[in-house]
Amino acid sequence: MPPEKLIPLLVFPAVLALVLLRNRRKRPLKPQFLWITPALVVPLIALGIWGSSYSPGAVHAPFGPDAWAVLALGGLLGGLVGWYRGKTVTIEKEPDGSLMAQASPLGLILLVALFAGRAGLRSLIESHAADWHLNALAVTDAFLVFAMGLIVLQRVEMYIRAKRVLAGGTDSHVEVAA
Repeated sequence: MPPEKLIPLLVFPAVLALVLLRNRRKRPLKPQFLWITPALVVPLIALGIWGSSYSPGAVHAPFGPDAWAVLALGGLLGGLVGWYRGKTVTIEKEPDGSLMAQASPLGLILLVALFAGRAGLRSLIESHAADWHLNALAVTDAFLVFAMGLIVLQRVEMYIRAKRVLAGGTDSHVEVAA
């Protein structure tokens, strides 16, 4: 097995175990800082998409309408998954007014299933892209746009709920600790 396929197989279980352990406890949620991750991820993914066209041996024809549709679909699906994943995060308002968040195991299972599906679909789609009249580079880039949509809309959804609770409102996903 080539190293580029073996390394993720070795690293992924270790990272998954760390994430599972970290998600077992509640962490402080500061809505004013939820913008930082999307602000870092969006330019990096945009740079990755732009840079993929300059990789050695890559033939990058300008994207046509079908390729842009694939990218839009990736972003839309990523946004839907991100919104749902954000809804699975439990947010509690503490008596001192601070917010605590705990990621749901369901959200983590969803991410694991998505990344496993991505790994399986990637080789299938890339090998059959020409037969299906798809731009293989657009399909690969759509996975990046999917991740971007997931991260951005998860944070947006959590921000909306957190601000509602801090303002004294109620939310079916937020528990008030007395």
